[in-house]
Amino acid sequence: MPSGNLPLIYIVGPTATGKSALAIALAREFGGEVINADSRQVYRYMDIGTAKPTDQERLSVPHHLFDILDPDENFSLGSFLSLASARIDEISGRGKLPMVVGGTGQYVWALHEGWNVPEAAPDDDYRRQLEAEAAELGKESLHKRLKEIDPQRASELDPRNVRRVIRALEIHHLTAQMPSRFQPNTSENRPGLVIGLTMARDLLYDRVDDRVDRMMADGLLSEAENLAAMGYELGKGPLACPGYRELGQHLAGELTLEEAVQRTKYQTHRLVRRQNTWFKAGDQRICWLDGTRVDLARVSGALVAACG
Repeated sequence: MPSGNLPLIYIVGPTATGKSALAIALAREFGGEVINADSRQVYRYMDIGTAKPTDQERLSVPHHLFDILDPDENFSLGSFLSLASARIDEISGRGKLPMVVGGTGQYVWALHEGWNVPEAAPDDDYRRQLEAEAAELGKESLHKRLKEIDPQRASELDPRNVRRVIRALEIHHLTAQMPSRFQPNTSENRPGLVIGLTMARDLLYDRVDDRVDRMMADGLLSEAENLAAMGYELGKGPLACPGYRELGQHLAGELTLEEAVQRTKYQTHRLVRRQNTWFKAGDQRICWLDGTRVDLARVSGALVAACG
């Protein structure tokens, strides 16, 4: 099925709702190609813990922006926008349908709305300085500083999200401009049909817990051990995400394996809640589907209509 007048599809929602499965099914029917919009799946060697599509799935449908960096490399929003835009143009130029798939809301909306993102490469020394300040004086100290510089951006950020507060301060440090200046701007927007998958929270938490158990059965602990053996620090940078962080604590003797698994489940529940702040149930930009009973024929029919 040719893509017709439909330039782009987004498939979004929190983790474990079935985004990848839906994307692959639709890509097979519509001649689509998947562009990754998950901030962790861009990294090599982090396969089980980030729930990447399997090798077989990636062979059945072309996938882009997976496994492009090592786990100690930085990947900024600006990098994503540049690479994703290039892939969209290249895929569309071949008459295929680009499909942006993932749960990193900042990536999705920045691409969809054309955010004006600063060209500000990470300053590792400055980041370490701020991390040390947060450790000594508390997370609120950084948020208070941001509030003095840019009250608007500070109001948008949770003081506990130190990474994003540091990035906002870093943008000011590097550009001498308020970070809020670099928020939505539709000069380079990439409009498209946004399909969102959702389900009741208690059911989603059960799915998350089952997924973590499957990850452990599939060798997540060995994957974490291999990453540590390669010299990557579990719990730092891209590896500061549920699963790797907790298993790193286990390998350091700080948690039992059972405690690490339970904490991974809990932290993934928290991730779900954060993702839902980006993909809200009442958001009119999103065509919501119940992830527990996706009617593929109905979705395909809607896409046929949208394609004109």
